[in-house]
Amino acid sequence: MTTGTEHPDQPAPADLDAWVAEIAPTLGLDPADVPIGEILDLTRRVAHGIARPAGPVTAFMIGLAVGRGTAPGTAIEVAERIGTRADG
Repeated sequence: MTTGTEHPDQPAPADLDAWVAEIAPTLGLDPADVPIGEILDLTRRVAHGIARPAGPVTAFMIGLAVGRGTAPGTAIEVAERIGTRADG
């Protein structure tokens, strides 16, 4: 699992991993099932290619789709297509 590039205004990867480990069980999730790097990459691509607020909104929509039955593997494939679309 990758965690993306560190930025001064964002948590360090270890902090992000710890955050996911703390919060995931509250949501009934296994922290190992949270693809941090892929989520960060998607939100970065969409935020830069479409509009900044589109990043987290897109990540939420993908999560909503998975919650409604879309297979996680399918969601990752769709996320890649969305990222490619956002890239231009």
